[in-house]
Amino acid sequence: MQRLRYLSTIVSDVGDLFVFVAPVTCVPLLVALLYAEWEMLIPMAAVPVIFFLIGVVIPSLPRQERGFRLSTAFCSVALFWFACAVVSGIPFMLALNMSFTDAVFEGMAGWTGTAFTMMVSLDTTPHALLFWRSYMQWVGGIGIIAFAIALGSSTGLSRSKIFRSESRDEPFLPSVMNTGRRLVKIYALLTFIAIGLILFTGLSLWEAVNLGLTTISTGGFTLHPDGILHYNNFALELLLIPLMIVGALPFKLYYLVIENRRFSLFGDMQVKLFLIILAIATAVVTYDLIFFTNLGLGAALHQAIFMTVSAMTTTGYQITGLHSWADVTILFFALVVFIGGAAGSTAGGIKLNRVGFAFQALFWWFQRVFLSGKVLIPFRIEGRIIPKAMAELETAKNMLIIILSVGTVAIASLIVIQFNASSYSVTETAFSIVSAFSNCGINTGYVSPAMPVISKWVFIITMWIGRLEVIPVVMLLIAVFKGED
Repeated sequence: MQRLRYLSTIVSDVGDLFVFVAPVTCVPLLVALLYAEWEMLIPMAAVPVIFFLIGVVIPSLPRQERGFRLSTAFCSVALFWFACAVVSGIPFMLALNMSFTDAVFEGMAGWTGTAFTMMVSLDTTPHALLFWRSYMQWVGGIGIIAFAIALGSSTGLSRSKIFRSESRDEPFLPSVMNTGRRLVKIYALLTFIAIGLILFTGLSLWEAVNLGLTTISTGGFTLHPDGILHYNNFALELLLIPLMIVGALPFKLYYLVIENRRFSLFGDMQVKLFLIILAIATAVVTYDLIFFTNLGLGAALHQAIFMTVSAMTTTGYQITGLHSWADVTILFFALVVFIGGAAGSTAGGIKLNRVGFAFQALFWWFQRVFLSGKVLIPFRIEGRIIPKAMAELETAKNMLIIILSVGTVAIASLIVIQFNASSYSVTETAFSIVSAFSNCGINTGYVSPAMPVISKWVFIITMWIGRLEVIPVVMLLIAVFKGED
């Protein structure tokens, strides 16, 4: 009974979020009207209607009054994201007769910004449904809850707690609502700029809008089965490189630019680390493509630069298939995808702030070991001195998330490999899992409508866990099986 009361509290806490997200999901209806796709009105209207009804009904459920707790925020956000994926799959079932599993997969890939897809006939898909895919990635890129907070949602949870539990960086303004609104404004501005620049490469407005949404959100969905290769447009590929990078850097930096604050772009730890890893990874992949795949220097550089940026920003665009790459290159590429982009951006992965913090903590630990115990060694991060107790706590938290992330990838890989089709190597299958966890979507070919149903659900859960950075899902599982801690 205690467990049921606790779960009812978790469910009740997300009611207002559903109400505020409902109008956000009405936008694809405008596309259906614009293209006179009358048959798409009911499938697309189903999403906001269901969100609104759930949001109205849930708060009326009996609940246990509780104070603000971060664990409750974690559970609520995890449940909310999964519910969004399920509801968002309804248009695919109604319009394309997709199976429930494939529809939920598409919804989860959309909201988590993963380029994997279960759709095989994109060129004949209605405009409203294509836009829905792009729009999900755009809203999900900055965070569904960030949008709800920006709209003024007032849940039973502390806004700052629910904001952070969506794997967001700390708010850079005193008010979380102001932070959410500022994020949305900056995000929209960057998106409009991206769309305008893409138009200059010769694409139509329809193509530019969809690519702009999925590039700034580092989502990776495209309008054609062969993705970016469909356009055969070198200028577009060159333009997408900086646009993907823009989406993978901390949005706080753009706020500082807009506010004319003094700051050094290259003084930011995550930016420095991003550029260093990107340069090293590009050099390694170029070398591998020349000596292991026998590409010429020009072709190797072309593939290496674009694919490495796509991998590290976790956008998922591809200009080549990985089946022609050597296993060692794919394994190295998996590491790049796993690291991902910056915290406070739309990118996935374990985030550069954790990698940077881990190296700083390791260096600090070795200093303490090899110097005299009487010498106090301060822990410095980006010029700030962190108290010893806080440094040790943050180190433990970072290592916990990294270990849980590695464990999630390992377990998911083992399960999927049991159902692996014989034409795909263990390396290719494991890479696909890493790509799902980091919400990237670069595909070795394993992820397709033909893969086993159990593998599809493993990928759905892996994308969900990766987007929320493990902890919220763990807390939800504890609540389901154990009840209140």
